[in-house]
Amino acid sequence: QVQLVESGGGLVQAGGSLRLSCAASGRTFSSYAMGWFRQAPGKEREFVSAISRIGGSTYYADSVKGRFAISRDNVKNTLYLQMNSLKPGDTAVYYCAARDSDYGVRALHGYGYWGQGTQVTVSS
Repeated sequence: QVQLVESGGGLVQAGGSLRLSCAASGRTFSSYAMGWFRQAPGKEREFVSAISRIGGSTYYADSVKGRFAISRDNVKNTLYLQMNSLKPGDTAVYYCAARDSDYGVRALHGYGYWGQGTQVTVSS
């Protein structure tokens, strides 16, 4: 089992940057592929980015490709999401999540562990 706590959200102007962190505790962090998802008001939770267990593979939604970068530090047990060139459409609650497999990382199902979320608001 793993516990996840996100941080780093906030209010930023369009074009600005934020770095989200997700601190993991419990079972060995490197045992899990990790993902970032987001949910805007009135919308379904959607995939943003994911990274394989040892960080060799990364995945991005088309809407964030080239602007966001996912990384992980398996020594510090922390997942990161560097978000640049933010747009008002990026406004959402961002969640980190963990899954046992490196396969199917874009899908919500299969992620057995979720953080509580951190709010990101991008003003125009």
